[in-house]
Amino acid sequence: MVLATFQGVLGRDPAHDELGKLYAQYLLHLAEDIWTSEQYRVLPGAELVLVRLVEAGVMLGLVSGAMEGAARTKLMPANLNRFFVFGAYGSDSPDRADLTSLAIDTATRLVDKLTPAQVYVVGDTPHDIEAGKAAGAVPVGVASGRYSTDELAATGCAHVLGSLEDPFPGL
Repeated sequence: MVLATFQGVLGRDPAHDELGKLYAQYLLHLAEDIWTSEQYRVLPGAELVLVRLVEAGVMLGLVSGAMEGAARTKLMPANLNRFFVFGAYGSDSPDRADLTSLAIDTATRLVDKLTPAQVYVVGDTPHDIEAGKAAGAVPVGVASGRYSTDELAATGCAHVLGSLEDPFPGL
């Protein structure tokens, strides 16, 4: 996405050092702006479900299309970083299904004999659900964004929650 934007605005590919500077400036500004953003919000039930999952012995990973620094920075104001042991990010791959598989690979190195079918992928878009299914995981849709429970259910996900305040499967 950054490459396409760079090409669209300047009509050329970026030099290596230009991308490094661009990413660094983005992360520096994000790290400052995230604390004062009026749009920043934590979904109701988010922290409670994370606490319950951790207390149940679930190892949590994060998959995000954002680069790792941005994804982790976005969790800082709500202090949610502390729940995620590992992750896969847009800086690892531009493909959401690849990211999910990368995260599962990391989890299998941390947890002996873990199979993708033991992994729950929680997301709020059909793309998240498809990525979970492509990786062989159990997809859980949460209608916390612009997609309804019906739209998420239509993707064939194993579970659909109206919000993070709904009971999580298996808890």
